[in-house]
Amino acid sequence: MYTTSSAMLDAFVEAGISYIFANFGSDHPGLVEAIAEARANGRIIPEIVTCPNEMVGMSAAHGFWQASGVPQAVVVHVECGTQALAGAVHNAAKGRAPMLIFAGASPYTQNGEETGSRNEFIQWIQDVHDQRGIVRGYMKYDNEIRTGSNVKEIVHRALQLANSEPKGPVYLMGAREPMEQEAPQKVTDMTRWTAIQPNGLPAGGVEELAAALARAKHPLIVTSYVGRNPAAVEALVKLCETAGIGVLESVPMWHNFPHSNPLYLGNQWNEPRQNEALALADLVIVVDSDVPWIPVHSKPAPGALIYHIDVDPLKTQMPLFHIDALRSWQADATTALLQLEDRLSGMGLPPEAISERRAAWTSLHVKRHNEVRLLEAYPLDGQITPQFAVACVRELVDDETLFVTESISNYPTVYNHLALDRAGSIFASGGGSLGYNGGAAIGVKLAQPDKTVVAFTGDGSYMFSVPSAVHWMARRYQTPFLQIVFNNRGWKSPKLSALAVHPNGYAAKASTLDVTFDPPPDYAGIAAAAGGAFAASVTNPAELRSVIAAALKTVREEKRSAVVDIHIAHL
Repeated sequence: MYTTSSAMLDAFVEAGISYIFANFGSDHPGLVEAIAEARANGRIIPEIVTCPNEMVGMSAAHGFWQASGVPQAVVVHVECGTQALAGAVHNAAKGRAPMLIFAGASPYTQNGEETGSRNEFIQWIQDVHDQRGIVRGYMKYDNEIRTGSNVKEIVHRALQLANSEPKGPVYLMGAREPMEQEAPQKVTDMTRWTAIQPNGLPAGGVEELAAALARAKHPLIVTSYVGRNPAAVEALVKLCETAGIGVLESVPMWHNFPHSNPLYLGNQWNEPRQNEALALADLVIVVDSDVPWIPVHSKPAPGALIYHIDVDPLKTQMPLFHIDALRSWQADATTALLQLEDRLSGMGLPPEAISERRAAWTSLHVKRHNEVRLLEAYPLDGQITPQFAVACVRELVDDETLFVTESISNYPTVYNHLALDRAGSIFASGGGSLGYNGGAAIGVKLAQPDKTVVAFTGDGSYMFSVPSAVHWMARRYQTPFLQIVFNNRGWKSPKLSALAVHPNGYAAKASTLDVTFDPPPDYAGIAAAAGGAFAASVTNPAELRSVIAAALKTVREEKRSAVVDIHIAHL
């Protein structure tokens, strides 16, 4: 029988979903049966990826979208599985990662009135008042499947919303009874379900910004996630080269601008100091950034003009947000940047003005580059530094390698010392819930199986990522990747946060802040036990390059994952 579950699977195929990252439960008999029926009869359905942990599965869907641009499906078990998605829900919402989550629901009949009626004790316990409410605050759309008559329309509406800017996850649920019911077979015209077309700047906005750029002495663009679209990176480079505009990344979650370009001025995170480029700029254009600066540490100069272009300039999910922009526009970055470049090209900016801008930004670029490279020096005291470690990785990978980072207190280190030039080469969660990196690396590898994938993680993030589930999945689905663990024996970020607020308080003098992992677990050994991974722990800088080379050889030639546990200075 062709059921609601069958129709939902067909809707997934129509929408281009290749994988269902699944954690099945007692609420999915209809879906499990529909999958088995489709396989038996040769009907095409998405590949099922069994995920022993829900957050790992959703993180894999997140990574797959980042590396492919195509949203995938996540299937979980009633409200328990929905809650077990945990921080991955936060990361997808804050990282604007589109995906479709489907959760079953406890049956709504109990005396055998319909197929799928309650027959297990747990179905009374797992029935809650508002299952969709668990995640509603993070979803672009949520709904319940009540009939097979319109299940395809519900799926396609959900994905249309997920794919329209600002993008994000969507959530559907369905009880056993409707998912078992017979449904009509329909073919969907997918040309009628496209995402909302992107907006550009209004004509007046283009003129105002172009005039401001023409007048400025030191124009600067600040961005965090323009790199979600490689075409936007190309447009940003073209505009900046045309007009001599500098680029500063603030909390970058993507690759936004070539690091070797002399107009690249680095990236800023939580550093408690004024950024030199931001202080110099007399015109700042914020393009696709949630946190362009942290005002208690660093902000534009008094009198600097600020303009804002973003897919979500109002930051509707942020109760507190203001950057004192003169104008804000909701616009697609690629479209807006091309509009500005076209207008400025037509204006014919004086070459001497562009040269002066380039000279000022190039001076800062070279100064920063030299400072960064000095930090990569071989550690003469025998203690491996994160900067040295990242430089070793950079020297041993090829130009097509893809990176995932959840290195937290070492976020700046990874971005600075990889020094990447290619759009779409590095991904972070976009959110603040730890545990994304392992699942995301699996998703990235599924999306681009011919690429080498390297994930950087702190030891705290490594444990949050549920490495036993991650490395079982990596072996089962042949998605090997290299995982670099920065092992400082604890959570450094909470310590840094406490000392930033209380630099001379009791915490600064305390012998412990209850954030250490001493003695540390055998991180690499966990991966070896769960997924047969290459496992190494390194404390001697003289051994690091050879160990990383062996790990990469294992990933590339043996198709096994590798974990290199690098002991850096104790937090």
